Amino acid sequence: QVQLVESGGGLVQPGGSLRLSCAASGRISSIDPMGWFRQAPAKERELVARFTTRGNGNTNYADSVKGRFTISRDTAKNTVYLQMNSLKPEDTAVYYCWAYYGGMSYWGKGTLVSVSS
Repeated sequence: QVQLVESGGGLVQPGGSLRLSCAASGRISSIDPMGWFRQAPAKERELVARFTTRGNGNTNYADSVKGRFTISRDTAKNTVYLQMNSLKPEDTAVYYCWAYYGGMSYWGKGTLVSVSS
């Protein structure tokens, strides 16, 4: 069983930055892959960023966030981060932490990011 708790969302002006955190129960070094998804009003949930350390390792970003968002993790703190820079109104959404472990997907409850002037 994996529990994920997101934090760090809020209201920010266009061009601003936020850092989301996802605290995971258990040792995240054994939880792989992990990532972030988002869901905007009236839209489907979409991948924002994900990483795996398996094999040669790989990190994927949605085209819409490449160059602006960075996913990272701190295994000592069992936390995964999403640094979001140069935020745009179209980044407004509920952001969900995701993990795949033991053949199952796990989701946090989400944190709201609103980008508006």
